[in-house]
Amino acid sequence: MIKALSSRHNPLVARYRAAARGDARDVMLLDGVHLVGEAVAAGVRIRHAAVKTEAMKITEIGLLVDTLTRSKADVVMASAGVMDALSPVRSSSTVVALADRPDVPAATFYDGTSLLVIAVDMQDPGNVGAIVRVAEAGGATGVVTAGTCADPFGWKALRGSMGSALRLPILVQPDAGRAVDDAKRHGCRIVATTPRDGRPLFDLDYTPAFAVLIGSEGPGLPPALVECADDRVTIPMRAPVESLNAAVAAALIVYEARRQRASR
Repeated sequence: MIKALSSRHNPLVARYRAAARGDARDVMLLDGVHLVGEAVAAGVRIRHAAVKTEAMKITEIGLLVDTLTRSKADVVMASAGVMDALSPVRSSSTVVALADRPDVPAATFYDGTSLLVIAVDMQDPGNVGAIVRVAEAGGATGVVTAGTCADPFGWKALRGSMGSALRLPILVQPDAGRAVDDAKRHGCRIVATTPRDGRPLFDLDYTPAFAVLIGSEGPGLPPALVECADDRVTIPMRAPVESLNAAVAAALIVYEARRQRASR
């Protein structure tokens, strides 16, 4: 029997709000049918889920609820007013859930064919999510969010990745320099993206293991990280365009690496 949740003062509401703020570091907030379904398909443990009461009659929602209850998740039906408090988006979703954050052992993150994206100091969670999405789509082996990056498992970044963050290995490393050192120690060539004076995008050999550094939306990469890179790459652009969105830059490099590796 699924219980009903009708009070915004229930302690569960505080748990969901804490997860939305990023204060509950052991769980992540999944907002929306698509993201909850992607988590179930990826084998992520769902601790708790709330479903808008009126949506229970929708076939897709009913099937998802059946799957959640079989997986031992605690599921409740919530009134529209409570869902407005549980869901962080302006127009509340029909399903929200709390799930365990993926835990990727650092030792399994690198191998001889690594194709990593290291996002450095990226403040926009939507950009972080988009980078994770294009990294998975293009065949990257993982993403490292380094420095002061937005949380890749925050609800905005998760929505931006559209489920990719639940499947692609992701490491969070607050020290960007250490992230680069770790990649080097595991045999990765370090490629820094720069707006000018780097080698043209298509002139580099991306077939060996490498990690590409993508800087923040405004300042780009810290000069110290650029200096310690093995290569600098610049994406050619026609004037007067001077820069690209960080996720677009990451996509161009990942897909060029994919093209080169497929041709080999």
